[in-house]
Amino acid sequence: MDEDGSSPARVDPASSSESLGFPADARVLIVNCDDFGLYEAVNPAVVQAVEEGIASSCSLMVPCPGAPQAMQMLSRRPQIPFGIHLTLVCELPALRWGPLTAKDRVPSLLDETGELFVPTPTGRSRFLAQALLEEIELEFRAQIGTVLAAGLAPTHLDWHCLADGGRDDILDLTAALGKEYGLAVRIWLEPSRQKMWRRGLPATDHPFLDSFSLEIDGKAARYAELLRTLPRGLTEWAVHPALGDARSRAVDPDGWRVRRTDYEFLISPQAREALRQEGITVIDYSALQRKWAQPGA
Repeated sequence: MDEDGSSPARVDPASSSESLGFPADARVLIVNCDDFGLYEAVNPAVVQAVEEGIASSCSLMVPCPGAPQAMQMLSRRPQIPFGIHLTLVCELPALRWGPLTAKDRVPSLLDETGELFVPTPTGRSRFLAQALLEEIELEFRAQIGTVLAAGLAPTHLDWHCLADGGRDDILDLTAALGKEYGLAVRIWLEPSRQKMWRRGLPATDHPFLDSFSLEIDGKAARYAELLRTLPRGLTEWAVHPALGDARSRAVDPDGWRVRRTDYEFLISPQAREALRQEGITVIDYSALQRKWAQPGA
């Protein structure tokens, strides 16, 4: 509802890609590799997917065990666009991480064992019910500050396992931080996209694709079909490449197959040829960043 209690008018989303300077009939795609820094087998796969494959950018999980290596890789590759994958949960029992902020300063972000919540449906609901916005802001600023202190220049902010932050106030906080730091913010869900369009900020024109939602069997063919049928306007895919080696299988038993099959498609000649045949333009978040950083946005 708007402030006067009325229902806000729906905004025609066709203007998002056009606002970035593309023709009305252009098919524009962001292919973002999420979970960079999650663990070390993710990192080389992400870099290869961007440098040699069809991926256009990645998102860094700053608190995670593979993050120091990932940041070193980014420092040697300033041409790779990346965002900060704001991380408030931990889903891998064999690979625990905590907040960057001292735990006694962010107790509402922790479960009864003193660890970050596991993002099961129940864990996510419990986290969102108890997490205090001021403590979330402390942790978000710690993650952003760590990246900036390393001399790196991110393009955007997004969230790990929390679509649009999971709560309206977290979304608003992140949008404010994006404005403060001159960064775009990934917007996923329809109500939030409408909200940003009304502010004149670009968001995806179409439903967001998370590669964990795809079946593993036949995934390459499904990706190729999605490229053939990609609608005009701006679309985003969140993909999750990793090598799928023995270490991956040990620490990520439920996810390594998703990550390995993503990696295989992203670096495949089939993927590059599909983009060429379809005339799809792949971009990163720097185009959106310029719009989000404009005065008055």
